[in-house]
Amino acid sequence: MNEYDFVIIGGGAAGFAAALKADELDVKTLMVNRGPIGGTCVNVGCVPTKYLLTALELKKRALVNHYSGLGFTLKEFDFRKLLDGKDELVKKLRREKYEKVLESLEHVDYINGSGRFKSNHRIVVDGREIKFKKALIATGAKPRILTIDGVEDVKDRILTHIEALEIEKAPDSVVIIGGRAQALEFAQIFARAGREVTLLQRSVRIMPTAEPELAIELEDILGEEGVNINTSVKIRRLERAGEGVRVHAEVKGKEKVFEGQYVFFATGRSPNTHGLGLENTNVKTNEKGFVIVDETLKAGKNIYAAGDVVGEPMLETVAAKEGFTAATNALEGKNIKIDYRVVPEVVFTDPQLASVGLTDGEAQRITRCSCRTVEISNVPKALILGEEKGLIKMVVDAKTKEILGVHILAYNAAEMIHEAAMVIRNRMTVDEVIDTLHVFPTMSEVIKLAALSFKGDISKMPCCAL
Repeated sequence: MNEYDFVIIGGGAAGFAAALKADELDVKTLMVNRGPIGGTCVNVGCVPTKYLLTALELKKRALVNHYSGLGFTLKEFDFRKLLDGKDELVKKLRREKYEKVLESLEHVDYINGSGRFKSNHRIVVDGREIKFKKALIATGAKPRILTIDGVEDVKDRILTHIEALEIEKAPDSVVIIGGRAQALEFAQIFARAGREVTLLQRSVRIMPTAEPELAIELEDILGEEGVNINTSVKIRRLERAGEGVRVHAEVKGKEKVFEGQYVFFATGRSPNTHGLGLENTNVKTNEKGFVIVDETLKAGKNIYAAGDVVGEPMLETVAAKEGFTAATNALEGKNIKIDYRVVPEVVFTDPQLASVGLTDGEAQRITRCSCRTVEISNVPKALILGEEKGLIKMVVDAKTKEILGVHILAYNAAEMIHEAAMVIRNRMTVDEVIDTLHVFPTMSEVIKLAALSFKGDISKMPCCAL
């Protein structure tokens, strides 16, 4: 029987971060992974979707720009070729960032197969029993399809993000169920590919946990691009409609029917814990099946868990941080805890919706706070780029002036949010941000403008006022 000091089940961001730490410590480690190495992000998540979003953003900017004397025509647009380009990028990154990295790890062995716990110290991999001292569960999560009446009858007309990235051509029409990041990103992908898109969201607005002003603004922008957004929706049943799907729903109390060639489920994720044999260990799961961990990511007496399999926030950067932290705690006997107070999140629509820290509502529950919202049109660089749509909202402790949260809807907000993350991590105040010189003209000046808005009317300030 083979024996290892550390076994990692899963080959995504959390698993690889843990493997790097284990190799650094010269720990004899086994990684067991089923399916393409690299996990969700590189294969069917962040990388391929952002490739498509960026390509279609380029298409939009070429055809619609505000510069006098510039006009472009579209010579070619082939969605299938875009998917081929996406596939090539995914293969390259999988090879360069995962397969080659794994090959470079001197103390880490790899098995492509399914692992199942037999006890807290034994695991079976495709019939082969392996003994271990410590283990990490990093098996990730998969798309969740709602158990709606009629869903079995239209199985071949159902898409998740996985099937949507492999489809031969963009569907003529699609009904998207959901209203958060994944739903909005694919809605824009299909809309900018010239397809008919209907989005059904159960809450009163898209991105229900985001700042309302920004979510409403993004909803309006997507609507202008042709996405038919419906909120306060209750899905009743699905049925065949020729070669497509008919969705019966209740919208704000009224019965409505929506049709599409496909129905796309962007309705959350379920953990990959089925078949892991967790019942043979002292690891517990919650009512949704996610592994329960303490603040050090410990799930059992010698078993840790990290990444999407432990639940929100399901972000690649968080998974990697959790994997590294869990391995450090497991292998060095430490009790490190992650500061989830500073986790930047982004919806990669155009404009992007980026957020870090507390929302207005969250801050109000713990302190007396003050907020300011500034239009992106106040930023000179936004006028230069012709990207004037959007807002920034800054949440500040009314007494100490410490910045508690920053929320940006703007072109390139994903790049700007890192400054905000550092501001919040270092507990900077409004005055300290104002006192920090920013390059002019840049989009990130908006963070300083938001801070200045606590001092006065920024519309009456010249460029580079302070």
